[in-house]
Amino acid sequence: MYNQNMIITYCYKIKPTCEQSVKIDYWLELLRRHWNYANGQRLDWLNRTRCPIDRCSLISCPIGEIPSRPDYYFQQSALKQTKILFPDYKEIYSEVQQINLQRLDKAWKRWLIPDKTGKRGGRPRFKKSGRLRSLGFSRVNHPKAAVKFDGKQIIISRLGAIPVIAHRAIPEGFNIKTATITKKADGYYVSFSLEDKSVPTPISVGNLQNAIGIDVGLKEFLTTNIGETVPVPNFYRKSQSNLARKQRKADRKEIGSNNWKKAQNRVARLHQHIARQREYFHYKTAHKLVKEYDLIAVEDLNIKGLARNTKLSKSIYDVAWGAFIEKLKAVAVKRGVHVIKVNPHNTSQNCSNCGHKVPKTLSVRTHSCPKCGTVLDRDENAARNILNKALCEVGIILPACGGLDVG
Repeated sequence: MYNQNMIITYCYKIKPTCEQSVKIDYWLELLRRHWNYANGQRLDWLNRTRCPIDRCSLISCPIGEIPSRPDYYFQQSALKQTKILFPDYKEIYSEVQQINLQRLDKAWKRWLIPDKTGKRGGRPRFKKSGRLRSLGFSRVNHPKAAVKFDGKQIIISRLGAIPVIAHRAIPEGFNIKTATITKKADGYYVSFSLEDKSVPTPISVGNLQNAIGIDVGLKEFLTTNIGETVPVPNFYRKSQSNLARKQRKADRKEIGSNNWKKAQNRVARLHQHIARQREYFHYKTAHKLVKEYDLIAVEDLNIKGLARNTKLSKSIYDVAWGAFIEKLKAVAVKRGVHVIKVNPHNTSQNCSNCGHKVPKTLSVRTHSCPKCGTVLDRDENAARNILNKALCEVGIILPACGGLDVG
């Protein structure tokens, strides 16, 4: 075992009473207002301090003293004054309000500070009514924690006991670190962040028994290097007409009315159903692969780039390759299985047997090499190239011809 920590999340549905639901909703509304105020405070400071040093703005320039920069610590220290001016905030735990500000601070840092690849997130938005749906607690089952969990219910002193549908037990050796209550289309849920002090040791390269390369696509969800395929489920496409009908019904309702809210909830429930179908399919496929293979090679795809300005964007987002690969990596870590992401450049064009480049358009579904005579399905050929690249990265030497027989 490594001296690392494994963190996983377990989500359970909870059954609050009507009074508890009303209080949770009111807390979420207060947190939404505080988010918007803090976000506006940051934007105002940014606009007032953005005057160029070599010229003045023709519209306006700040006059007078510039206030202190409203970072997380500045806004966190103002929580006491917020509770004095608005007594309703006294009912919400301080840690819940602090976590709300921490989320805003992270969103701002993602916007202002680029990551290692130079990319930045979008500007943090103001949240409309009902758009802030979760509140977090930093400790669970601690003597001073606001949340206690006994396996059947969560106990929050200012809300009371809330029954939990515990469909699976907390794994042995894991400690509950944090809790998050989330309002979804079909009710309320609590998510526990669980921590274990050790993670499984990855299988050493010398002990790899079998490996597989997979090529994802729209014709088949994935194709392996041995020709096995998994069909595309098309969850969104199958529900598209039903979704459009529900959306048309919602558009005919008066905005803000009870009937409008009910119609909007039906649309949200259908979106939730599609997302859960896709998630279950991804996990089922990922577990099957991880159980059978010690090394799994996948492409390092730029999903947004592939979906940009193309007629296939809806289908690309429907299959959600990126989400699948992330789930595959998470499942593989628990079993010590290697997931290697490789550069997809020319994996569809090069011959997997001799390495000769065979240019082909997307409409050509068969790889036929004029040099060595290899004839394969286009996706199977790509999967073999992906596997070969991954084996080179981990230090396994390939045969001179470039092919490899694994399994």
